[in-house]
Amino acid sequence: MAPQAIIAPSILASDFGKLAHECSRIIKDEGADWLHIDIMDGHFVPNITIGSPVVTCIRGAVERAEDWSKGVFDCHMMVAEPQKWVGDFQKAGCDLYCFHYEAAMASQAPHTPPAELIKQVHAAGMKVGVAVKPGTEVDVLYPLLDGEGEKPDMVLVMTVEPGFGGQKFNEKCVPKVKALRERYPDLDIEVDGGIKSDYTIEKAAEAGANVIVAGTAVFGAPSPKEVIAQLRAVVEKNLVRNKL
Repeated sequence: MAPQAIIAPSILASDFGKLAHECSRIIKDEGADWLHIDIMDGHFVPNITIGSPVVTCIRGAVERAEDWSKGVFDCHMMVAEPQKWVGDFQKAGCDLYCFHYEAAMASQAPHTPPAELIKQVHAAGMKVGVAVKPGTEVDVLYPLLDGEGEKPDMVLVMTVEPGFGGQKFNEKCVPKVKALRERYPDLDIEVDGGIKSDYTIEKAAEAGANVIVAGTAVFGAPSPKEVIAQLRAVVEKNLVRNKL
């Protein structure tokens, strides 16, 4: 299936005092497709956000469409031991479990290799994404995407260092998106970090990204609906241009 334009606002930029309402509103009223949910453990990144109990709470406020067009929970697992939390997040209502390649390959902590972790996530009934930090080249993912084993459903290219919102978009990461799109025309490719309705979305979409994470740009806007529509229009334009 050809990639579709998917806008996934990051709830890290929302008002946590009314989180369930914010998550429901951004999908039902403002036109977002997915929710990007940043999970940080204070080990893999120097910050702590939320865990599976909070995801359970907001799942009750956001219904997922059967065709995955709305309400998908895209959980970005910025955690040191991603294999540990698969069951908890499946029960909480996660739909797409996106772990970091760097965490799965770490030698200093117990870990499950990426290929095995992909199987584990699929066996739990979720889709799986693999994320790479700005300093990691995407060719490390080619064996996973080209091999005979189970493959990731999405690749997330971080365009900032994971751990904090509000960072500036790193253009040096854009060639990684382009390399992935040229090699895997049907793959969902997500970008996360510093994306706004300016040159940053143009750069990301032109390179081939179709899943767009935006936090402050959406939740901090006077009209989130307008920003989401602008982001979607740029992605759709470039999907046509790239004949995807």
